[in-house]
Amino acid sequence: MSPTSTRGRDSRSREKDFVSRLTDAGEEALQRLSELPGGQKAVTALNDLRARVDELGKKVRGIDALEARVATLEKQVAELKSKRATSTSRTNPKRSPS
Repeated sequence: MSPTSTRGRDSRSREKDFVSRLTDAGEEALQRLSELPGGQKAVTALNDLRARVDELGKKVRGIDALEARVATLEKQVAELKSKRATSTSRTNPKRSPS
């Protein structure tokens, strides 16, 4: 086994351990918060906030697709305008006043 692959596994293992400890600490903090007077309301408010942030995230991701569609439509409108302008100038040439 090469030393680099062993180091890679060790660092991933340490990261996983860190994330696990962080998760445990977060769960413990939420548990303590819910046990405080009025803490349940705070936990409920935090959960509602999380749900709202998730909804906003989904909407923001949808904006990129809408922007792409608008850009495509703007190009199509510009092409149609330029075609219309050229066809109008060909069919109705301006006459000089007599």
